[in-house]
Amino acid sequence: MFKSTLTIAQTGAKQLSTTSQQNAKVAVMGASGGIGQPLSLLLKESPLVTELSLYDIVNTPGVAADLSHINTGSKVKGYAGPDQLHESLKGVVVIPAGVPRKPGMTRDDLFNTNASIVRDLAQAVAEVSPKAFIAIISNPVNSTVPIASEVLHKAGVYDPNRIFGVTTLDVVRANAFVGEAKGLDPQKVNIPVIGGHSGITIIPLMSQASPSVSFPQDQLKALTERIQEAGTEVVKAKAGTGSATLSMAYAGARFAFSLIKALNGESNVVECSYVRSNVTEAKYFSTPILLGKNGVEKNLGLGKLSEFESKLLEAAIPELKKNIQKGEDFVNKK
Repeated sequence: MFKSTLTIAQTGAKQLSTTSQQNAKVAVMGASGGIGQPLSLLLKESPLVTELSLYDIVNTPGVAADLSHINTGSKVKGYAGPDQLHESLKGVVVIPAGVPRKPGMTRDDLFNTNASIVRDLAQAVAEVSPKAFIAIISNPVNSTVPIASEVLHKAGVYDPNRIFGVTTLDVVRANAFVGEAKGLDPQKVNIPVIGGHSGITIIPLMSQASPSVSFPQDQLKALTERIQEAGTEVVKAKAGTGSATLSMAYAGARFAFSLIKALNGESNVVECSYVRSNVTEAKYFSTPILLGKNGVEKNLGLGKLSEFESKLLEAAIPELKKNIQKGEDFVNKK
């Protein structure tokens, strides 16, 4: 769980703000890291959150003290180290914990370290808060969600409707890039992104965009590839100092707020998320999900795909299956 100090613009937080009733506890696992700190700031800013529980292996009391000086209603407490892990788990559990991707490093390279972290956190959730809603940010998401699911299954507390892989960043990026290309307000653009959360498993559905957009084939291909490789774009631009932390924090907060709103009874809350699924041959797959009081209320499926998107799906499935198997094998190896 890496450490970094980042300054986050208050304007970003305000855009994510909401006026709904306060009644949610959120635990951020990996709160001292490059994603965890800005994510915690955005959560602290929101009236949706009443209590913020911050966990990491180091520095969390300091992060909590810093955030507690912000004049919003939520209470913040920091927990540090394995001895305080169980006490920190409450409410919606968001997991950005892990090591960042560096130049030349694939998401696969992160696997062993982050897989162990997610496994151990899932085991703690199973023991202390088995009914928790879990949102997993830690990469590689295609494998870490199956890891957490297998741990919960082995503990006899697995509920597939309560565990989510956060792929919201792919949607956020697609909305930003399409908005820029078409001169549209990116906050009013919605591009569903299905599949997984790495490389060719990321499938932006331009044919289902709202508002409707179209691109010449060469531009569509280039835009799709940019969305698929956007994480690498950030890693290269940061030149060895980190990966996508600020945009991921924004996307993670957006997903957390959507989940909390749905748990509070708000209707028609839809986000794309990587969940246990029978929509395709892949056991886990990201599609638009209708969220409700029990987590996944309804999987909204693929919708009608264009010929281009169907080919992307065909290419993604074998890779996804491999990623899923790798995660399951990690837990079940003995």
